[in-house]
Amino acid sequence: MSQEDYPVDFVLDSIDSIMPPSKQPKVLLFDIGGVCVVSPFQAILDYELSLDIPPGWVNHCISRSAPHGFWHRLERGEMPMDSAWFSGFTSDLHNSSLWHSFYTTATQQDPSLPRAIPPLPTLDGELLFWEMMRQSRSPDPWMYPALKALKSSGKYILAALSNTVIFPPNHPYSNTSSPDDPRNYFDVFISSAHVGLRKPDPKIYELALKELDKFAREKRGRKDGVKAEEVLFLDDIGENLKAGKKSGFQTIKVNLGRAFEAVDQLEEVTGLKLAGDHPRIPVKPVLRKKVAKL
Repeated sequence: MSQEDYPVDFVLDSIDSIMPPSKQPKVLLFDIGGVCVVSPFQAILDYELSLDIPPGWVNHCISRSAPHGFWHRLERGEMPMDSAWFSGFTSDLHNSSLWHSFYTTATQQDPSLPRAIPPLPTLDGELLFWEMMRQSRSPDPWMYPALKALKSSGKYILAALSNTVIFPPNHPYSNTSSPDDPRNYFDVFISSAHVGLRKPDPKIYELALKELDKFAREKRGRKDGVKAEEVLFLDDIGENLKAGKKSGFQTIKVNLGRAFEAVDQLEEVTGLKLAGDHPRIPVKPVLRKKVAKL
């Protein structure tokens, strides 16, 4: 493939992901899923392949149901995580018009797929959701040591800006007392489900900056507070990074299975030794044609 074959957005995102931030930040602002903890992408892929669904359907369905889909409503804290929500999420995964458009595009990318659009297999939204949550409990092996080193340095305000969900009070995942919980490392934590906003809504970036400025003034005694250009934002989703950049933040893209590249950039920015001893071997999605039932 020649350089001319790449879309302009892909080229620009690639350039942004390798160019170091231009200004020394006061704040390092982290996403959680896919940055500090591993992405649930493999769980989604395994589930799709177990049902002979072309990869990408679940993310396509969630993305295209914005802003009023059940996933988005949960991440804004508008609904409790109960049977009504799981039923609604499952219903969103069976949108026939989205399935037709998705499958048509998939056949253009994969000529081995049957040309006739098959019926959408039955998906269990609750089963899929919990498998995604289970997989994304594990700390990222590259970013997590860097986060601990940054906390020990005391050099920066550490903050999180994450699209989150609120687990039922009696569920084990609602327990944040574990020493390995990444939330323990942040001075400021902006949770979408608690503030009623989710990325990439510009308002959540405005809120984050306001809270960071308040923390800097009141807790760190910094009379000049924090300006947008003094925030370095790390995320794994392009549209979230673009929204952050529009808000004035510096950005670093954390690529799937290659967070060590983002750690390299953090070392360049901070001048600190942040990398742990985990092998620098990219983790690629595994296309398993036969998987055990989740």
